[in-house]
Amino acid sequence: MSADQMSVGEMLAATVPMAGTLNLEFLETTAERAVVRLPDQPAYHNHVGGPHAGAMFTLAESASGAIVIAAFGDQLGRAVPLAVKAEIGYKKLAMGVVTATATLGRPVAEVVAELDAGQRPEFPVRIDITREDGAVTGEMTVIWTLAPHRPKSLVGE
Repeated sequence: MSADQMSVGEMLAATVPMAGTLNLEFLETTAERAVVRLPDQPAYHNHVGGPHAGAMFTLAESASGAIVIAAFGDQLGRAVPLAVKAEIGYKKLAMGVVTATATLGRPVAEVVAELDAGQRPEFPVRIDITREDGAVTGEMTVIWTLAPHRPKSLVGE
């Protein structure tokens, strides 16, 4: 299967092995929204029987990566998406299945215009982590950039 035929979730699982390790389920991936679910798996529980904080961080960061690929996948030939920083807040006890919903914080066209102008644009992705009952258990913001590819040196760096 080529990269063009892969879903965003399949592409992330293939290129970011950690996403596949947690058996994340990519439910929706568009340029406007990404929804990713972490199944309830005892191997990834914490001391109180819910998903470990590290697993929830990976879930949320993977949802942010999914929306970035969906929104900017057509730019991968000239720039690489990189997470610049992330901040997470754990709000309520998470138990069972948890779902991360990511939304892009800036219009795609605005970010691409900065890239076109030779800049290295940064943009936020906001993620809510919820339990099956809809309660928000965590909130995360990841700042991403599109780093332009550097030309290869003629002297062979």
